[in-house]
Amino acid sequence: MADAGMRGGMVKRRTAVLAGVVGVAAGVVVCSPWSASAGGRGGYEPKLHAAQFSTKITNRYFPLPVGRRLIYRGVKDGQRQKDVVTVTGRTRLVAEGIRARVVSDVATHRGRLLETTADWYAQDQDGNVWYVGERTAAYHSDGTVDRSGSWQAGVDDAEPGIVMKAHPRIPVAYRQEYLPGEAEDTAWIVRTSGSVTTRYATFHHILVTLEATRIEPGRYDKKIYAPGIGIVSETAITGPPETARLVRVIG
Repeated sequence: MADAGMRGGMVKRRTAVLAGVVGVAAGVVVCSPWSASAGGRGGYEPKLHAAQFSTKITNRYFPLPVGRRLIYRGVKDGQRQKDVVTVTGRTRLVAEGIRARVVSDVATHRGRLLETTADWYAQDQDGNVWYVGERTAAYHSDGTVDRSGSWQAGVDDAEPGIVMKAHPRIPVAYRQEYLPGEAEDTAWIVRTSGSVTTRYATFHHILVTLEATRIEPGRYDKKIYAPGIGIVSETAITGPPETARLVRVIG
């Protein structure tokens, strides 16, 4: 599942939530925010000012305190998977001129390395968390390494997106990243209340989003965020079974 994940006061044009409503799972209704731009970018080109960003990320639903480690367990590609997400002390200056926090994500299956990702996030002065790129490597059983998912805002016409709004509300939709044909994740806010229980804890006042990408039409993922923690659950609600549940938080 996508990180963008892991996405405004400084966005030149907000992605619109348009007609063309699609039912996804029981009781959940979403729209296609890219439908206004079926031919391509559709005017999406956020104008950002590097001086208005910080590597200190304090968003209620996507906090990234340095040193925190979140451990998830689930299923992907038909096998059990463990993900360890670590908020590092490192930063990265991306081509857009924004300095971002580096978050490491390591996925394994019974100790065998599946994927490593370094995600880059920055928070604007309004409290929105932006996703400005990633360096990723997927390790295949034949020994090959696939780095095709890597991208960086400002390189090859890639644009940053918002991974979490400062004040999320229904039915806001937003791009989480944008590199045509490679990174086109979009999220919708569909719920802003309720509770959820994982092996780690029961969380209240949750936020629920649906995510999709034009690269994989018909695929929808549901993410649940908890205040002070971030993502506590991910589920693919269409397509092959994929799940990830928070089992431990360190720091």
